[in-house]
Order: sequence, then C-alpha cells, then structure tokens
Amino acid sequence: MKLFRIKKSNIDRNGKGLYAAKNIKRGTKIINYVGKIITKKQTEKSEKFDNSKPIYLFNLNNRYDLDGDVSWNTARLINHSCSNNCDYEGTGLKVWVVAIKDIKKGEELTCDYGFSYDKDFKQFPCKCKSKNCCGFIVREGSRWRIKKIRKSVNNSIQI
Repeated sequence: MKLFRIKKSNIDRNGKGLYAAKNIKRGTKIINYVGKIITKKQTEKSEKFDNSKPIYLFNLNNRYDLDGDVSWNTARLINHSCSNNCDYEGTGLKVWVVAIKDIKKGEELTCDYGFSYDKDFKQFPCKCKSKNCCGFIVREGSRWRIKKIRKSVNNSIQI
C-alpha cells in the first residue's frame, strides 16, 4: 500500500496535495523526488525558472539541479507549510521526502520549500495558515526577519 494519496489541497485551494494514506512514523521515506537532472548553466539560461510561475527546481549540489516539473514526479504536489511534517533528504543525485514527525492518516504532507529571504520574498505568499506562519514562503531560519519587519511596522503605527 502506498503511503500517500492525491486529493484537493487544503493549502493550495486551486491545486492538489499529497495526504497520508495511513499513519506514517517519523523517519520514514515517503516518496522519491524525481525529475530531469540539469546543469546549473542550463538552469541559469532557461526562462522556465524566472519565478513568474511554479518552479519545481531542487538544488542537488554545486554542479547539478533537479527539474521536478515532470508528470511522473508525484512529489511535486507536496505543498509548503511553515509547520512542515516532512523534509528533503538526499545523497548524490537522489532526493527523498522523509517524515520529520509522526504523521496521522489523512494529514496533508508538507515541506518547508526553503526559499531564501531576499528582495523578491513578497512574490511568494504562504497559505498554510499554521500558528507560526509568517505569511510568505521563506525558509525557517529566515522567518524572524519578516516578523521583525512586521513588529517594526506595527510599532511605528502605534506611535
């Protein structure tokens, strides 16, 4: 039996997501993130990766990326959450989605997409609605910057 099933997402209202088909224990490899292996040079030259549309690009190492925008990559349906229950693990050119906590049957599988905090962060609003959501798809280690900006703005309004 597969560990997941595809259904309408609670996070991406217009799209699909992956849901646990049964209880999944922490540390379980759930699905392989697959696609076309391309060079960094191909990534840089391609208009496909210009942030104006969904990108399923995974950084493998200093030389190669994994373009997961292929029909056979079911793992691309995993949505971002600021309270993710999965993470990516990989060695070499192979990437797995792995449970980082126990996941109950019926729960949507989520990952932290790991987007960096840069000048374009506002292009990627987060819709996860978790308690610690910062409102944008930004990696966990950088979310404090957004919270700091919000606090600064709130304090200046109150003055």
